Amino acid sequence: MARLAGFTEGSVGWHLIRLGSFMALGSLSMNVARLAEAVYLGLVGTEALAAMGFAFPITMFLFAFAGGIGTGASSVIARSYGAGDRAMAAQLVTHAELLVLAVGVMIGVAGFLFADQALAWLGADGEVLSMATQYLSVYMLGFPLFMLSMVGSTLLRATGSAASPGLVMTTGSLLQIALGPVLIFGLFGVPELGIAGAAWAYVASRVFSVALYVAILLRQRMVSWSLAGLGASWWAILHVGGPATASSLVQPISMLVATRLLAGYGHEVVAGYTVAARVETMVHMVLWSASSSISPFVGQNWGAGKYQRVRIALRQCNWFCLAWGVVTFVVLWFVGEAAVRTIDPNPTVVEVAALFFLVIPLSIGFMGVLQVATSCFNALGQPLPPLAISLARTLVLYIPLLLLGDYLWGYLGIFLAMAATNVLLGVAAWYWNRLAVRRGIALARAA
Repeated sequence: MARLAGFTEGSVGWHLIRLGSFMALGSLSMNVARLAEAVYLGLVGTEALAAMGFAFPITMFLFAFAGGIGTGASSVIARSYGAGDRAMAAQLVTHAELLVLAVGVMIGVAGFLFADQALAWLGADGEVLSMATQYLSVYMLGFPLFMLSMVGSTLLRATGSAASPGLVMTTGSLLQIALGPVLIFGLFGVPELGIAGAAWAYVASRVFSVALYVAILLRQRMVSWSLAGLGASWWAILHVGGPATASSLVQPISMLVATRLLAGYGHEVVAGYTVAARVETMVHMVLWSASSSISPFVGQNWGAGKYQRVRIALRQCNWFCLAWGVVTFVVLWFVGEAAVRTIDPNPTVVEVAALFFLVIPLSIGFMGVLQVATSCFNALGQPLPPLAISLARTLVLYIPLLLLGDYLWGYLGIFLAMAATNVLLGVAAWYWNRLAVRRGIALARAA
């Protein structure tokens, strides 16, 4: 069977740049939209920012399901595509979207029914609880579309499309930015919806993105109308996607614990953390884009037996992550506090954000290395190492260090615990992945 070119020929660096740059464009646009959402809600008041802060870890928790299924689907689709089996790749794309839709509907219904209980557990109360529930309830209605949008991006990259996912994400984010003030403040005769309007703007952007993803997949003939082998496809996807979902759920659980601890210092501290995290997430998305490019690239080249290209890609991505971490620290050291002050001038909010920028950016390069290793493991069809790393991250390091840091130094200690965990796990994941790739190449060549 003739192999499809995809990412198995040409310059390794050029493929990674194309994959990473277009995903960075899309990811940065999504985070600009989130930052714009924070700016809009900052005009509503500090309570609205705090409400979004309580809702954020829950939305990230749910994002793990989309990320996990997308990871599993990308792994099997990229290896099939790299081996030249386009028909199987198209069948897996279709079956993956059906799986995502079924899971998204179930989670969306459950989230809608229990939104207020989850937010109350995190420590939200009074007006902040009411506003957070309004936001999250609308978000849950659009959750199936959110999952389809996120997984659609992953599937397009797995089948060799570098540009279209980032472009679709960017146009969807621009729509969200444009609709946000209209729905939040009631412009042009539209009813004023407040914080719920921010959620409705997000849902509308996902409707638009899903429609574009489906159109692109149809145009590329990467859709199969047959349900034959649906069970086998779901099993293959969930072999990687199930542990990947469990692994992805660990970080949001950690965020839930961190938010619960920060809530003990007041809603203004939660608001400061929320704004700082939104700013930091913008620069961190560059690392996420770089690490996410590893999955389709490694999957296709491993399926084609081009192992040296895999090694080169891993080395280049790891060095890029570390360099970007240094750039992030320098930039946020100089402009981070001023950026927060433009969103919310509350002195406590600004103080909390300034401490965050002093500590966290130093460690995000190692977080990128961790994400590169995780993407590589999943691309190779080895989901258990990322799960083990995630569990060790949360149970052995993150939560114990959070509790210790909170006890010794308050919310500054919480930020220090986050940074220490990123560094330690980044080094450990790099070493483990390096050994696994070396062992996999030796076994493949001996076979």
